[in-house]
Amino acid sequence: MFTGIVAAVGHITTIEPLGDQGHAGVRLHVSAGGLPLSDVAIGDSIAINGACMTVISKTDSSFTVDVSRESLNCTVGLDAPGEVNLEKALTLAERLGGHLVSGHVDGLGRVVHFAPVGESWRLDVLAPSGLGKYLAYKGSVVINGVSLTVNSVADSPDGCTISINLIPHTIEVTTLKHLKPGSQVNLEVDLIARYVERMLSAGTLPKPG
Repeated sequence: MFTGIVAAVGHITTIEPLGDQGHAGVRLHVSAGGLPLSDVAIGDSIAINGACMTVISKTDSSFTVDVSRESLNCTVGLDAPGEVNLEKALTLAERLGGHLVSGHVDGLGRVVHFAPVGESWRLDVLAPSGLGKYLAYKGSVVINGVSLTVNSVADSPDGCTISINLIPHTIEVTTLKHLKPGSQVNLEVDLIARYVERMLSAGTLPKPG
């Protein structure tokens, strides 16, 4: 589990194909930036742009993960060198500064607006229609591993557009500063909302016989 509070901005430095590039995954070598790795063991989880990955090797300042083809097909930002948001897995001794985050990307969104408003920035993202029911005014959403508060929700035939306010600190310490209209982003909806939807829908199908 994670909180969506980015601990450091790292950098994917090298990508190694693990086989046939059309079907196999890749091995990522990641420079950890300011993320301390002294308490990270082989097998521990680190969220990279919101996607939970398993550390298979490490040094004092970098680590390596294997990313399956399925994960590559469901995410963005893990298939090319560049900056990435990093967060180590949550421990029970830490503050839950964001919200409960699983590190499982639910879908890809598309930035439709990103511009400064006063001292902050407004970010509008079009989410797939299937995720719209999990997105609510003043609810939580994860974008590229960052826990954010939804300021407005607008449904349309194309999907669900959410509007978010980014304070200067968030712009400074995450990779969201690099977004622009047309950019794709990793989305994870609120974990509790998923369970509520399941509880409400369970048992509604006709019983056999």
